[in-house]
Amino acid sequence: MKLDRLYTWSYQQIKRTNSTFKRYLYERIDWNNRLNIIIGMRGTGKTTMMLQYAKEELPFDESTIYISLDDIYFTVNHLVEFAEEFVKRGGKYLLIDEAQKYPNWSKEVKMIFDNFPELKMIISGSSAIEILKGEGDLSRRAIIYELHGLSLREYINLKYDKQFTPFPLNEIITKPTPLSISISESIKPIKIFEEYLQNGYYPFSLNDENNFSQRMMQVINVVLEIDIPSINNIDYNAVLKMKKLLGIIAESVPFKPNVTKLANQLLLSRETLLKYFTLLTKADVISTLYSSTKGISALNKPEKIYLQNPNLAHLLSSQNANTGNIRETFFLNQLQINHQVEYPPKGDFLVDKKFTFEVGGKNKSTQQIKDLSYAYIAADNIEIAVGNKIPLWLFGFMY
Repeated sequence: MKLDRLYTWSYQQIKRTNSTFKRYLYERIDWNNRLNIIIGMRGTGKTTMMLQYAKEELPFDESTIYISLDDIYFTVNHLVEFAEEFVKRGGKYLLIDEAQKYPNWSKEVKMIFDNFPELKMIISGSSAIEILKGEGDLSRRAIIYELHGLSLREYINLKYDKQFTPFPLNEIITKPTPLSISISESIKPIKIFEEYLQNGYYPFSLNDENNFSQRMMQVINVVLEIDIPSINNIDYNAVLKMKKLLGIIAESVPFKPNVTKLANQLLLSRETLLKYFTLLTKADVISTLYSSTKGISALNKPEKIYLQNPNLAHLLSSQNANTGNIRETFFLNQLQINHQVEYPPKGDFLVDKKFTFEVGGKNKSTQQIKDLSYAYIAADNIEIAVGNKIPLWLFGFMY
């Protein structure tokens, strides 16, 4: 039977999955939904999380199957026809990986959803997927979750076998001293924080630290050369332009873009350049920071552009990565998951239109934010909070 090989492969993948450590998102997902879609950058653990759920919660029989749409089977067979055959064999739980590799995937998933109400689906794919667009119209059917890389807290728990729980921003702001004292009694946070900034954002770093940089570069190339073009219908010349743009950003982050000058340099129109910023942001390669007074729009340029996480900043900077940039990249990366972060008139970051943060070293003064309410220093190289000076590493315990 055609499906036998896929079943065998599925059983093997589920059986060998390690369920000891689960990502933060695992507990947030309502696994009872008929259609869950998990997006996120490559290497963040989407596949592992799906397989963990299958291993622990689903029947280990023909009612459950895990498939990857980059399998050669789906180059000559339609997904909807596979689903029909799967249901005939008693299928109830369909886990689909690498959705972006399959043309018209959203349209066929919609057909499966509508025609087989007894079937539950969990789908994962690149963060570059534009779920809410396209003829499949899954926005009314699917619950969409985004998986980010490891937080500092998750990295510590995974690598050093700890059991730290996350703290909300309000608790970090109001109780930074007891929190930082409690954590510092158990670990050396500054030392581990330095490790994390270098290679702690992607779970695969813990399995193969020696080849981490090579694997990260492979991830970036696949995102730029395969994921973004397959979803946005752009040619290889556009890919080369985006690579050059990324190189320019990497050399000067946090990058304050002069859109006209940069567009001329890359031989692009202003609209195309802004589109590339959007594509790279959706693909979790860069993070864009917009003015709190102007807001986000297709016509507004971002005030600052950062690489999406500090590991990327270390990887892509040909010279030693700038310490100030790494600090700001970390802060933005950790805060933007659960909060709105904008570029303020004063300070480095405005969070939820209320809290102003200045990011710096342990000797950073409050001069720039002295007249503001709800203003704080996120200070590197300090273990314990003092007044409104909060250890920068503590913001890595928010998820």
